[in-house]
Amino acid sequence: MVALYLAARSPQTPWHARLAAACVAAYALSPVDLIPDFVPVLGYLDDLLIVPLGIWLVIRMIPAELMAGFRAEAAAFNARPRSMAGLAFIVALWLAAVALIGWWVVRGVGGVRQ
Repeated sequence: MVALYLAARSPQTPWHARLAAACVAAYALSPVDLIPDFVPVLGYLDDLLIVPLGIWLVIRMIPAELMAGFRAEAAAFNARPRSMAGLAFIVALWLAAVALIGWWVVRGVGGVRQ
C-alpha cells in the first residue's frame, strides 16, 4: 500500500494510473458503497472484490520498472525505526478519557443517591 501511495504521488506515474489510484483510495475510504454493508454477504463482498481488483488494476497500469522503484522505496520506508512517542500519546489520551468518564459516572451516581 505504501508503494501505491508513492506511485500515486509521483509525477513519473502516468496520469491515468494516478487517477485510478485516487478513485480506488476514495472508494476504499468512502462511507458510501455500491452495495450497502447491511445487505447480508453482498454488502462486504463488494469491498472484498472491488478494492483488491482496483489495486491490481492500478499496479498493472504502472510500468514495471517504475513500480519496482516504488516498492524498493516503500521497503526502505518501512524498515526505518519507529518512535513509540506517538503511540504513548494516543494511549495516554484514551486512558485519560476513560478515567474522566469513570470519574464522571461515579460522581454522577454518587450525586443521585444523596
